[in-house]
Amino acid sequence: MATIIDLTKPIFDNPHDPFFMRIKIKHKSHAQSHPLIRFFVGLPKRLFGATFFGWADDLITNMGVHAATHIDAPYHYAPTIDGKPAKTIDQMPLEWGYGDGLVLDFTYKEENDPITLLEMTRAVAATGVELKKGMIVLIRTGRDQFVGTKEYPSKGTGVSGEATRWLIEQGIKVMGIDQWGWDLPLKYQADLAKQKDSDKIFWEGHRVGAELEYFHMEQLVNLDKLPVSGFKLCVFPLPIRGASAAPARVVAILDETAGA
Repeated sequence: MATIIDLTKPIFDNPHDPFFMRIKIKHKSHAQSHPLIRFFVGLPKRLFGATFFGWADDLITNMGVHAATHIDAPYHYAPTIDGKPAKTIDQMPLEWGYGDGLVLDFTYKEENDPITLLEMTRAVAATGVELKKGMIVLIRTGRDQFVGTKEYPSKGTGVSGEATRWLIEQGIKVMGIDQWGWDLPLKYQADLAKQKDSDKIFWEGHRVGAELEYFHMEQLVNLDKLPVSGFKLCVFPLPIRGASAAPARVVAILDETAGA
């Protein structure tokens, strides 16, 4: 028997989200749809029956493709890769979204302290698992504890450009993290780039995708419920044509009979 663990955060109207990414949901009750059915569809009230009052419906507005648990496509990082058009999210091969999962523990990292190449290689070595093409690597920071709070976008570590590049070079096409973004918190990145007057700091992990093709997930949850390895991961984004990313239902499948 398999156990399925949901790694997707709930989609809801959260007043603490940044204004440019706040999802708004309008719920329509059964009673509110009653007039629509009667007048638009043309069904007389007497034909509704004793237990049917109408259907519930919901409208989601202002939902950017990066606002929930989602996966970024190469087109998010740059328009081209090696002179060729970068893949949009609807062009992600579905087979890339299913594979053996591996969880790397970086919960010890301090706020705004990037994950270095050395730390990444050590974390992989500590698992005793050899990275292979088709695997999906998950970065556990523990910052999913801040989901729904005002502090969420400003909390976390970040995967350095060198560490990101190394994972891709090992054959990893899909990876993910349980904090707001893949890189250091956005405002901190900007402030640090200005402080050091450097054009190498801002979005350094994302920008590797302008040279090497990869997809990454952001805003995952429940990575603490997973073993280090020995599970399958399913990552299937909505096929939004031409989009830079899409919300995805991300789940881990643990086979409890394995090794029994």
